[in-house]
Amino acid sequence: MQPNPALVFISNRGVKTMAKRKVLVLCTGNSARSQMAEGLLRHEAGDRFEVFSAGTRPSQVRPEAIAVMAELGIDISRQRSKSVDEFVGQDLDFAITVCDHAKEGCPIFPGEPKRLHWPFDDPAAVEGSDVVKRAAFRRIRDQIHGRIMVFLDGNHSA
Repeated sequence: MQPNPALVFISNRGVKTMAKRKVLVLCTGNSARSQMAEGLLRHEAGDRFEVFSAGTRPSQVRPEAIAVMAELGIDISRQRSKSVDEFVGQDLDFAITVCDHAKEGCPIFPGEPKRLHWPFDDPAAVEGSDVVKRAAFRRIRDQIHGRIMVFLDGNHSA
């Protein structure tokens, strides 16, 4: 069964509204890649999607992720690391994994959401000075941003 396209509802005032499509971005720790993807997708998509992120082994949001997102004017400081277990049983339109481990551990969701796999290197695994680490987070942020823009272009009617 394919996910339903955005549904159009007509309110009692005759106004058409679109049901938001739900997207869950999954990673292992839900600390960097999936958090940045959640913030970027929410920012770029506006009201078109409900966006969440989770991890197979959640930890906490990395300060480097918060900092490089703030450079773009996107505040993810209030986001929290969540377990994928919080989303089991929920209807989703898309389940996007951003690391291989999450892809392997991704649970089955009702309604069979479209599964997408966007593997990105883990910026938290980069060793070196703060400058080197921050550069790694920026590089992955920018790669995620580019992939999100392609995704939104393909889902422009959603």
